[in-house]
Amino acid sequence: VGIVYIFNLIVGTGALTLPKAMASAGWLVSLILLCFLGFMSYITTTFMVESLSIANACIRQTKKENLSEDSMATTDTDSDPIEPPLQPSEHTSLINSTRNTATRVFSITRAVEMGQMADMFFNKIGRILFYLCIIIYLYGDLAIYAAAVPKSMRDIVCGNMSCAVNQNLTFPAFISMITLAIIHISSTGGGEGHPPVGSIGGIPNLFGVSVYSFMCQHSLPSLVTPIRNKKRLSVLLGADYILILLFYMLLGMTAIYCFKGGAIKDIYTLNFQDSCAVTNILFLRYFLGLFPVFTLSSNFPIIAVTLRNNLKALFKPSNSFFVNRLFFPTLAIVPPIIVAFITNDLTTLVGVTGSYAGAGVQYVIPAFLVMIARREATRYHGIAVVNKNRHRSPFSRRLWVLVVIVWAIVCLIFVTVNHIMSLVAH
Repeated sequence: VGIVYIFNLIVGTGALTLPKAMASAGWLVSLILLCFLGFMSYITTTFMVESLSIANACIRQTKKENLSEDSMATTDTDSDPIEPPLQPSEHTSLINSTRNTATRVFSITRAVEMGQMADMFFNKIGRILFYLCIIIYLYGDLAIYAAAVPKSMRDIVCGNMSCAVNQNLTFPAFISMITLAIIHISSTGGGEGHPPVGSIGGIPNLFGVSVYSFMCQHSLPSLVTPIRNKKRLSVLLGADYILILLFYMLLGMTAIYCFKGGAIKDIYTLNFQDSCAVTNILFLRYFLGLFPVFTLSSNFPIIAVTLRNNLKALFKPSNSFFVNRLFFPTLAIVPPIIVAFITNDLTTLVGVTGSYAGAGVQYVIPAFLVMIARREATRYHGIAVVNKNRHRSPFSRRLWVLVVIVWAIVCLIFVTVNHIMSLVAH
């Protein structure tokens, strides 16, 4: 159930803007980049799980909790089942003692959020940079929602939704889009789209959209902690990422071959309300057109509250009614709405949000968190216990942390240079 929740968390707004970005970058480049970015996102997801386990261990160390009391209050069954006594052996006793100690110490029983981990492991400058990064990302998130919902409503209310045939049939949204695109491709002998193999000009937006589409790191603690059996968490998360990657490939490839590249909308669902050739079922046209409205409208207040709380954590204001109930809520929701009035180009909004703040949240922050957390855990518990941590990332070598950081820096430089060149060209 936890893995299903993580799947639903990752597959969100970014998936609706993915087809247009893939059409611009070309089918082969898109597939390669999606695979690589999905792999990098999985690496940092395992970093976050390991950091979460170390944060739990640090809390136990600080509060000097009684492990027996802690196990009564937890839903985590990480610990090994009771085994029959072993033959006396100094070597085996030492091994089992280290393993059981690591299992108990690093059990994930508390949802320590990313901000709490930043407060635990980062210095003052690191905490400020963390909050700035997460706040900019949340502002971008809200701007995307504030632009996507009115755009969908406008096109539904002002567009012509009638077709010659009017039937009633229900499909889930994403399955409907994939199915309808496949049917149209089959019925037209290959579809209307003829995407290029690759185009370097479309890579920056595809990078940002893909990073945004694989984002889950900031919400992992709340989703991972309630999972009862965490013994194979890394394997299950890996399976989740493979399914999501295949789903994105299927959605994007069917889209870019079904529709002409220039005809794919910022929000992919809008393509189905404009084309009677793809579907003439009125219910489906309304359902797909309003799908972003239903999903994003419910997320907007949640993200706004999260942004408000992070702003308060950064500035640490006085505890007054005006500051808490008026100033910070207004500060959270007004700038995104202003951005939505200025532009409704969702591909650019998602691309910029994912390329900069999204790359920080997905790559840089998890990499530094796990690096510093490992150092703290080693200092308190010793390298032998840390190496036996069941939640230790499969990518535990320091080289992987450096690879993630270097990759993020290279991508940011490439995206920035490309945007500057585009502005100069215009």
